Amino acid sequence: MTHPFELNQELELNATPEQVWEAISTGPGFDSWFMGRSELGAEEGGPANLSMLGHTQRAVITAYEPGARLATRGEESPDGRFMAIEYLVEGRGGGTTVLRLVQHGVLGDDWETEFEAMKAGWPIYLETLRQYLRHFAGRTPSVTTVARFGAGGPETVWKTVTESLGLAQHVEEGETVHLPDGSTGVVFYANLPVNLGIRTAEGLYRFIHSGSDRGDALVLGHQNFAGRDEQPAWDAWTTQNFG
Repeated sequence: MTHPFELNQELELNATPEQVWEAISTGPGFDSWFMGRSELGAEEGGPANLSMLGHTQRAVITAYEPGARLATRGEESPDGRFMAIEYLVEGRGGGTTVLRLVQHGVLGDDWETEFEAMKAGWPIYLETLRQYLRHFAGRTPSVTTVARFGAGGPETVWKTVTESLGLAQHVEEGETVHLPDGSTGVVFYANLPVNLGIRTAEGLYRFIHSGSDRGDALVLGHQNFAGRDEQPAWDAWTTQNFG
């Protein structure tokens, strides 16, 4: 049985409307704070595709008002399920901008679990957007995406993650972190046992526990703005810690 839904988010950013528009309406901009790789056109009817872990989610741009509004809609499944997102950009005084996001569509049988996962997931992505605009604006990252299905329940996963990063299991924003490559970072988002975000001098690193139809998963979504390809290193880290 399908179920319609709507999710609303709002974020005030210390950035110009032009910077925010660039971050949400171009492939390189979107790749700097979301997951995977994006293909975004520059007109209504253009592509809005997201490729991640060997799969491409296809969507089309349904509204394109430069600097103000972008809307996309994904392909509809035979049973009527689909996702649509609208981004609204509004400049404010003092060089700040408000970004409003409305996600709606139709979910499947397990709609409550899917809805709660999206509701828990958006805050860390939007905070990553804030961090990108504050510390790395205009720079294009090397993107790392890893998913380990069957990693275990949230408590088990976070015990392993925090121990590997030299953190106590009760993590707070602002804490210092030592990544496996020896670099030092700071926690910019902590909502364990769901999400953890870390910023270093070179990039942004997300560790996300997510339920799926393939079981509990640990998902890594990292951006390195110094141009280093970190995919092999994080693949190895995930294999070492989660088999």
